[in-house]
Amino acid sequence: MQTKVLLIYTGGTIGMNCNPRTKALEPFDFEHLLSNVPELNQFDTEISTYQFLPPIDSSDMSPMRWTDLSHVIADNYDNYDGFVVLHGTDTMAYTASALSYMLENLTKPVIFTGSQLPIGQLRTDGKENLITSIEIAAAKNQDGTAIVPEVGIYFNGHLLRGNRTTKQSADGFNAFESFNYPHLVEAGVNITYHKEMIRKPDFSKPMTPHFKLDNNVIIFSLFPGVREDLIRHIIATPNLKSIVMRTFGSGNAPQNPWLISALKEGTRKGKVIINISQCLEGRVEMGRYDTGYQLKEAGVVSGFDSTVESAVTKLMFLQSQYDDPEQIRRYMQRSIRGEITV
Repeated sequence: MQTKVLLIYTGGTIGMNCNPRTKALEPFDFEHLLSNVPELNQFDTEISTYQFLPPIDSSDMSPMRWTDLSHVIADNYDNYDGFVVLHGTDTMAYTASALSYMLENLTKPVIFTGSQLPIGQLRTDGKENLITSIEIAAAKNQDGTAIVPEVGIYFNGHLLRGNRTTKQSADGFNAFESFNYPHLVEAGVNITYHKEMIRKPDFSKPMTPHFKLDNNVIIFSLFPGVREDLIRHIIATPNLKSIVMRTFGSGNAPQNPWLISALKEGTRKGKVIINISQCLEGRVEMGRYDTGYQLKEAGVVSGFDSTVESAVTKLMFLQSQYDDPEQIRRYMQRSIRGEITV
């Protein structure tokens, strides 16, 4: 039986054209994108398409759009073997992370990809990214189950776990990396699947979609000279439920008594504060130095080796599911979609 893949175009550089007058990139019709990749006709896979109208610049991506995308996948889930999402690179890691939480017990591939150059340009990276993403989305084990039943980002010869990935380059073809988790797939002359790294869902159970997110969350970075009045103002913000606090090194912060006091006060008032390192690689270890230990005493929760993108979208998801801050803290310290190593 022929495999079927749904190609979803949300927007992004891959489907853009250069305006001859302004020289700026602007969206063009999805059919033009497909006409630039005649190789798609050589696939044994049946490829259908769905287009967001108008296309979304990835800078304008939002929880509402993530819900729309989840609906598209959920509504078509039983009719396709896999999904490829074309998306702008700037917020792709956020969207992939959000979808990993919203699609519970995912048993089929949802592969995000895009490009740094429009697909109509001679040196585009979009063609290989698109073709290989479709091949991975259609790939099955001998028993008929998907080889990669999870949300991934494919770029420049690598498939990465979506909620482990960060954009690392604004203009290089190797735009994404999962610094704290190995690649799921390497695509060279052959496509090599690292099956021991790929999630294994319960194929006997259905995928459960979730369509609600609660974005009462903020990210702030500590830095030398950070002001007390501004931090206290952020923590006291009405309706704010959680904070992703980007700290130094392995989860350290300035030893200012006012900072510990402000964080304690936030925790006491039910705000969930997650400690995420500003380093791209490595993990938060709050017992390693005294500064990290003080944060722990103030009720700050370790984010372990989570990316910022994953932490903020996980909080949005959990806040939509649970009202109890203590329950959210517990789930933030567990791996629910392979997003952290505990």
